[in-house]
Amino acid sequence: MRFPGPAKSPLLLMCLKAHMRVNAYAGNMDRPIDELLNALSEPTRLRALQMVWDGEEHCVCELMDRLGVTQSRMSRHMGRLKAAGLLVDRRDAQWVRYRRNPALPPAWTAVVDAILAALPPLENALCHRKAA
Repeated sequence: MRFPGPAKSPLLLMCLKAHMRVNAYAGNMDRPIDELLNALSEPTRLRALQMVWDGEEHCVCELMDRLGVTQSRMSRHMGRLKAAGLLVDRRDAQWVRYRRNPALPPAWTAVVDAILAALPPLENALCHRKAA
């Protein structure tokens, strides 16, 4: 079977480049790329990650307030993001605070940065519970 050259098929060239990029990312990651993409596939998790991606710690109460979800649902979503390796957490009395995982592989960071750059900004809301 003979494939058309890149000049004859720009779509084929584009698909091949995308495939090569995904394979390059996957080859540099400890975990399969599908774990990352599955964690990012739910809108609430994606918006929560958008909030936490600034590098600061965010309590679950702040995430709940801004996203309009219950505590149990927010905790479940944050647990999924943590299990995927995207976040780390810290317990502060009765609150759990999440932040971006500083040990995240650069390839994963690049993927998340690209996805988050495509999202519209979130509206601001304040958490009334401050860190100790």
